[in-house]
Amino acid sequence: MISEVLKERYGTKVYRLALTSGATCPNRDGTCVLPDGTRLYGGCTFCSEGGSGEFAAPFLPVREQIDRARRRVDAKIPARIPAEDRRYIAYFQSFTNTYGPTERFRRMFEEAISHPQVVALSVGTRPDCLPEETVDMLRNLKETYGKDVWVELGLQTVNEETAARIHRGYMLPVFEDAYRRLTDAGLTVIIHVILYLPGESREDMLSTIRYLADLDPAPGGVKLQLLNILRGTEMAAAYEADPFNLPTLDEYAGFVKECLNLLPAETVIHRLTGDGPKKLLIAPLWAADKKRVINKMRCICGY
Repeated sequence: MISEVLKERYGTKVYRLALTSGATCPNRDGTCVLPDGTRLYGGCTFCSEGGSGEFAAPFLPVREQIDRARRRVDAKIPARIPAEDRRYIAYFQSFTNTYGPTERFRRMFEEAISHPQVVALSVGTRPDCLPEETVDMLRNLKETYGKDVWVELGLQTVNEETAARIHRGYMLPVFEDAYRRLTDAGLTVIIHVILYLPGESREDMLSTIRYLADLDPAPGGVKLQLLNILRGTEMAAAYEADPFNLPTLDEYAGFVKECLNLLPAETVIHRLTGDGPKKLLIAPLWAADKKRVINKMRCICGY
């Protein structure tokens, strides 16, 4: 798991600071157009109003966001670790954090990565929002500051029919092109996958995992995300009208173990499930019991 990898590298536990860039997404504002000419609005069907960033700090100057996020995170850190010895990842999670002028993002990312206690910059984005100048900017930040720069790509699935249903808004070759350019630039790519998307069979999900296992070079990291049905999303409306199957905790943990067995041993796992905000969660309700879920994953998956 990534927590152990970072602890070994930096000699202490490293904590994520959830930040926001104030960006939106091309499939929220109508910029993204499907092959049949349909313009997408409102984002992917599973994505909440907050763009999956409900835990992020308010949109303020980056250093102020970091200070606020640190106060929240530091409350969980043992007091025996002095404040000056704590280490963090600056994580721009919500929406698409390269959708807009490259120079605007450069200023924000530089303010984050230059913080003396930040050891890595993590940028969540879409593969169709990575022009060459943005890839160059991220590479330059890595080289200038000598710190890790991670780019998290939301693949979700390799099944094109599922991708169309969830309004992902791009075809698999777009992902493959972005992945190649990012890895050629020496950047760490973390691939985000959602398990139990509506309409996906067990074999569909395993096909996505096998695809990740066969990527060359191997991914810098993988996030496995349990599908959360969140209030206010298009998927929530569909689920409430006609509920589809979601796994029990035991079923999910067993399937995740099967997925992990397909991935190369050196693959760094950044997430095994994920937890949406309890006030928005419709299903599966067991996902809200984070401690129970973590204990089950440790028991079944060995993580």
